[in-house]
Amino acid sequence: MVPTQRLPASLTPLDTALSALLRGLEPVQPIDLPLADALCCIAAEMPPLPVHPPHDVAATDGWALRANDLVGASSYSPLPLAAPPAWVEAGDAMPVACDCVLDADLVEVVGPIAQVLGEAIPGQGVRRKGQDIAEGSLVAEAGRCVLSRDLLIARVAGIERLKVRRPRLHVVNIPGATATADLVAESARLAGAEVLSCEAVARDVESIVAAFDDAASDLLVTIGGSGVGRTDAAVSALAARGKVIAHGIALQPGRTAAVGRVGTTPVVALPGAPDQAFAVWWALAAPVLDRLTGRQPRRALSLPLSRKIASLVGVAEFVLLARQGDAWTPLAVGELSLDAIARAEAFLVVPGSSEGFAAGMPIDAYMLRE
Repeated sequence: MVPTQRLPASLTPLDTALSALLRGLEPVQPIDLPLADALCCIAAEMPPLPVHPPHDVAATDGWALRANDLVGASSYSPLPLAAPPAWVEAGDAMPVACDCVLDADLVEVVGPIAQVLGEAIPGQGVRRKGQDIAEGSLVAEAGRCVLSRDLLIARVAGIERLKVRRPRLHVVNIPGATATADLVAESARLAGAEVLSCEAVARDVESIVAAFDDAASDLLVTIGGSGVGRTDAAVSALAARGKVIAHGIALQPGRTAAVGRVGTTPVVALPGAPDQAFAVWWALAAPVLDRLTGRQPRRALSLPLSRKIASLVGVAEFVLLARQGDAWTPLAVGELSLDAIARAEAFLVVPGSSEGFAAGMPIDAYMLRE
């Protein structure tokens, strides 16, 4: 039996571990998915949409007329029309030469005689050609997350499938870390991954290795069993099945994390504790997933700090932040409570070479809720 792997005397710098994971990785090939399945995936290159509406249409029910013909019309001075106007429903194509829609009560029709009781301006009650979808528009820009409002545009344009990049993430849960595994799986789906989850039947090396073989994937993540306890065998299983690049990362929380490869597939071994797994996910696993999806850089917001962040040199520290007014307020530094995780709006990682940031210093924080 392969012995449980121990942490080395020195920790691997976070940047070194991340660089090793990203080395040689390319975005996965795009696939076509039905609109509902494309939600939260990362868009690939897409052709421009047709303009919509394709011609001027009525935006409301009423009478289709030409605005210049109605100058001076009012309830005190009704304007007779040479011929009865056309009635249109919302969405109908505008009749030729008509450029406005009047409300029903602004036109009186008695037999063959019609008179107008109010003026209008060109475009009133009308949706112009291309007003909803302009020429050259896209459902979603390549590298951006497909949102529900993007699907609305696709449906209006008559698009039924979208081209997206959706890597396969295999989550192996080591018994005892189910809540953390669910957190990771849900985070991965929101990041655009297809998630395949399984649980090792036991915490021993053979059971974990067997779980590795359950499915081919673009990224393999294990949850739990990365520490130095007697039943922590995830890293030993990785060594038996593939290659351990680093075990023990200079990241707080998350020092017992490991990275490696099984064949060409990158592997991140997350600790089972939710706070440690959360930090390692965002610091190591999420950037790998972003590379695989071809995602554009995540949005960062620069604001001054409301108070100082102090950090120990030598270990990168994960910081959770909440926005208060026009400043970032630190909620937790290095030690993350579940309450802080729930309330956090953004995060940053203080580099291991830094002692922190002074109050009032502008910092770029990455948004947790995009």
